[in-house]
Amino acid sequence: MTSQTPGTPTTAGRTAVLDTASTRWLTALDRLERTTVADPAIKVLQRGIRSLPLGGMRDLLRGRPLGHPVHPVLVQVPIGCWLSAAVLDLVPGTRRAATTLTAVGLAGVAPAAMAGWADWADLPPEQARVGLAHAVSNAAAVACYAVSLTSRLQGRSAKGRLWSLGGLAAVAVTGALGGHVAYRQAVGAHPAA
Repeated sequence: MTSQTPGTPTTAGRTAVLDTASTRWLTALDRLERTTVADPAIKVLQRGIRSLPLGGMRDLLRGRPLGHPVHPVLVQVPIGCWLSAAVLDLVPGTRRAATTLTAVGLAGVAPAAMAGWADWADLPPEQARVGLAHAVSNAAAVACYAVSLTSRLQGRSAKGRLWSLGGLAAVAVTGALGGHVAYRQAVGAHPAA
């Protein structure tokens, strides 16, 4: 077995590939931040969400009692369940458990989405644009997992596993978009009530 040291051709090649992929991803996100195509729809959606009569629930959804957004906390349920289901899909005899985790992950989507939309409604345009792409990729993930669950419940476990893999890929994309909004675009904590 040979080991690669930093600076060797193989390591340098991998680093170059990662650097190129990173540059392309960040360039695409920068373009997304600047595109105004969806702005009319974003303004209507944001206004509609802000006008919902949520009362004190809005503060809970935005995480004010915690001092930070609650959306990142709530997304742990679907992500954790779906990642765990993917692991169990590789283990013989765990089909029922993987199906249960897929269903629990889907059940956890609503609270996470509600918190995400409550946060998104107050974002400035650049962040709202990336946030909308995040929501679209979330919808793709949920659709994949819904088809996966239906397939699993119909006894078509191979099809269910394939749809789960598609859903997990969408989760990876949406997580990267959400991370971009939270960290690169610096959406932080909401002021305490």
